[in-house]
Amino acid sequence: MAGVLPRFGPFGPLPAYDEFGIKETRPRLPDGRTGGYDLVERMEYLYVRVVKARELKWGGGEFDPLAEVKLGSYSCATRHIEKTAGPEWNDVFAFSRERLQASFLEVFVRGRGFAKDEYVGRARFDLGDVPVRVPPDSALAPMWHHVFDRNGERCGEVMVALWIGTQADECFPLAVHADAAFAVDAKLAAHIRCKQYTVPRLWYVRVNVIEARDVAFADKARVGELFVRSRLSTQVLRTKTCVSRLPSYGWNEDHLFVAAEPFEDHLIISVEDRVKVDKEEVIGHVHIPFSDFERRWDTRPIRPRWYNLVQPEGATKIDKFSCKVCVRLCLEGGYRVLSEPIHYLSDVRPAARELWHGRPPIGLVELGIHNAFGLSALRARNGRGSCDAYCVAKYGSKWFRTQTVIDSLAPRFHQQCFWEVHDHCTVLTVAVFHNCQIGEKGGLATGDPVKDVLLGKVRIRLSTLETGRIHTHAYPLISLHAGGIKKMGELHLAVRFSSTSTLGLLQTYSQPHLPPMHYHCPLSVVQQERLRREAVAVIAHRLGRMDLPLRRECVEHLCEAHGHRWSMRRSKAHFFRIVSALAPLFAAIKWFVDVCHWRNPVTTVAVHIIYAMLVCCPNLILPTFFLYKFCLGLWNYRRRPRHPWHVDTKVSHAVTAHLDELDEEFDEFPTARPHEVVRMRYDRLRSLGGRIQEMVGDVASHVERARCVMTWRDPRATTMYLLVCLCLAVVTFVAPFQAVALLSGFYLMRHPSLRQRLPDVPANFFRRLPCKVDCLL
Repeated sequence: MAGVLPRFGPFGPLPAYDEFGIKETRPRLPDGRTGGYDLVERMEYLYVRVVKARELKWGGGEFDPLAEVKLGSYSCATRHIEKTAGPEWNDVFAFSRERLQASFLEVFVRGRGFAKDEYVGRARFDLGDVPVRVPPDSALAPMWHHVFDRNGERCGEVMVALWIGTQADECFPLAVHADAAFAVDAKLAAHIRCKQYTVPRLWYVRVNVIEARDVAFADKARVGELFVRSRLSTQVLRTKTCVSRLPSYGWNEDHLFVAAEPFEDHLIISVEDRVKVDKEEVIGHVHIPFSDFERRWDTRPIRPRWYNLVQPEGATKIDKFSCKVCVRLCLEGGYRVLSEPIHYLSDVRPAARELWHGRPPIGLVELGIHNAFGLSALRARNGRGSCDAYCVAKYGSKWFRTQTVIDSLAPRFHQQCFWEVHDHCTVLTVAVFHNCQIGEKGGLATGDPVKDVLLGKVRIRLSTLETGRIHTHAYPLISLHAGGIKKMGELHLAVRFSSTSTLGLLQTYSQPHLPPMHYHCPLSVVQQERLRREAVAVIAHRLGRMDLPLRRECVEHLCEAHGHRWSMRRSKAHFFRIVSALAPLFAAIKWFVDVCHWRNPVTTVAVHIIYAMLVCCPNLILPTFFLYKFCLGLWNYRRRPRHPWHVDTKVSHAVTAHLDELDEEFDEFPTARPHEVVRMRYDRLRSLGGRIQEMVGDVASHVERARCVMTWRDPRATTMYLLVCLCLAVVTFVAPFQAVALLSGFYLMRHPSLRQRLPDVPANFFRRLPCKVDCLL
């Protein structure tokens, strides 16, 4: 790409093209970088690509050929091809160069069901002649090699390519890492490869149910109790029940669903009658394809449409059935479908691509996953502890999964990935899992649904990263479960955030965090949580259908699907977060109280002098305040954080959490615990709620007293208050403002000898005012 100059348009750099006129797939940075493997250690592999074979001869008749690659004590095999002399496999195997145990490699052509020492032919390769290839070098062309039987006679040819490469090779994601702890077959290889996933684009589906007409019943004297049920895949919503003697029923209610492109399901709308308390009958239904939906990204009105209903099979036939329903259907492209908590958003762009034009990415974030060390053993293999770990990195619509490193408590990944950044006030999430699908007792061998185990999670907020600097740090992997907290190891990461447009980067601070539709037509908190759960389910379903499926528990952990559940530990953490955030304010109040009580006379006298200067020269108040903030910020620059935040057990209050609180946090909904445990937790929650109730009641009483002073609820108190206000109005009108402010400040900071231990007169007056606590039962 040397010699290609970046071009700029009105909104930043235009896409770069190489010398052949091909558009680059990676965004080019101002220094010419497009993202490579410069954040991780270079790891070399011996790649063996077995393409196909021809003219195979076997004296035993027909057989199902397969190729086996053997290097020292490591061996792996391709899949078998049914009864052919010219099979095509096109499989790639990778051996770590650090683990090479022999100076030659053998490729055996066997048949399915052959004995261990039986083969059709064999080809041998000297590893000293293997070439070295590093991208962007062209791919190495495979060659035909003769295979010989035990007697040294030629029995066919096999097409093989061998080369030494790195993890940057394009064959690395497809390669089977053959130097694993046990034999790797094709089924197992599909569950240990690295993979990149693209999350489908999600849309909000709005269904406005207006009315239904010409509703007829078999019993003409019946008064219908009708409601409309909307169904999209597994999402089901219903309207309120409408009772009417007329053949028309009205609701005018909105139903919101989540759908993913490409749209595969139909919307099913059914009008149902509530015959009894526990019995409902379908009057008619209609299937609506997504081609009937309008797309909008603003608040413009949607045209209503009428649909004729069809009677369900098995229902009582009604003559001249002509029931129809009126609905408004649209795909909301102006919203960002939230699949993760608002605090951990990784992308804030709306669903409609039409709203993306003119907004190029402001930067590039590159993540290097080095290695993990000190992992906890989660399974036993050959009499010792073992772990089969892999990482999943999530940002925006691009998810990246590393290969599974088998049988290692210190796995080395050394994988690098990158993402375009459109808003740097977002979060990059990396999680480490233990692969429970492989091994003798894994889900693939037993056929049982076994969940992968979360070892730990790391969140990196891009706004906390310095531009252009490589942040390298070992992050602790903390696992919290019902039995307590445990450190599962550490993960070594390298992160670099590079800006392509400094102006665009600074402009993001003045823009809304979410698309405008979230403010023009906001969704309620209940709707957001319900739609977020549905979005996570849709993503898990789509990613579970890919070639290397990403398991549902992985998606739920990365998207914080269960973050909305009640947790006593998290409630305490939030409370102490507030206390910690307000600590400077409490410290300032305490300092001022000490000044007022003359704990340090020198400081108090200095405060009196500064206060008098500011009162006499009020034009210095704001400049002094902002200059103080500026100097304080420069002073804190020396102690600025050097690494991004990571999971903190003290902030999370995970260390001090009681085991019963953790068991309650991880309990399913609805609960499956015994009645005695549920009763104890309910009583504990009632006790906590009672204390909160008293605090809220005290705040309400103070607010009501402040309002009652002007409502003549206590005539004598109101009369005294009004007379004091009149006197203060006369005094402040006659006396200069500086004199009033100076006397008020000096009175507030008067010497302790001029004070009394009893409350002041204004506090006593305020305390005696009435409030509505007398009206409570």
